Amino acid sequence: MAETEAALRTLAHNVRATRTRAGLSLDELGRRAKVSKGALVALERAQGNPNFATLVRLADTLGVSVSALVEGGPEQRVRVVSADAVTPLWKGERGGEARLMLTTSGPAPTEVWRWTLEPGEEYPSHPHQAGVAETISVTVGRLVLVVDGDEHPVEAGQTATFDAAHPHTYRGAGAEPCHLIMTVHLPPGPA
Repeated sequence: MAETEAALRTLAHNVRATRTRAGLSLDELGRRAKVSKGALVALERAQGNPNFATLVRLADTLGVSVSALVEGGPEQRVRVVSADAVTPLWKGERGGEARLMLTTSGPAPTEVWRWTLEPGEEYPSHPHQAGVAETISVTVGRLVLVVDGDEHPVEAGQTATFDAAHPHTYRGAGAEPCHLIMTVHLPPGPA
């Protein structure tokens, strides 16, 4: 429980600080990110419980990575992150999950995600800000990547990349769970 409270305090601090740096009021951030002012007030008081889609919309609107909102402390020169040390930011109805492993620093950060999708399970993503690209490498199983309504099968050992400013969905396909590594390449901007 203490770990969850600490994570909420870190998120609250980072959202408030990033919003302030961007010169946005709660009303304006809420309007742009399509999040209610009440939810933002609760979030900035470490009382909210935002879902993954809300975190992505806030990060996109603020021009930062999701990890810039959820991670605390200075970056180390070398960081090694174990998947079991990272809390899933999304859990599917059939047992799938998405874990944000880390985000690189610099003017154009890259998020590294580890995903599992059960057969038939899907995650629909809203379009990201202009300039965001995603790369998906399937390590086990099969995935159907849907971008702007067009389906693209991606098999184990294959990698796909696309402009994430369009609606997209990840769907587990086949008889076994699909495991993939996703990288989200953010455009240069505030860190």
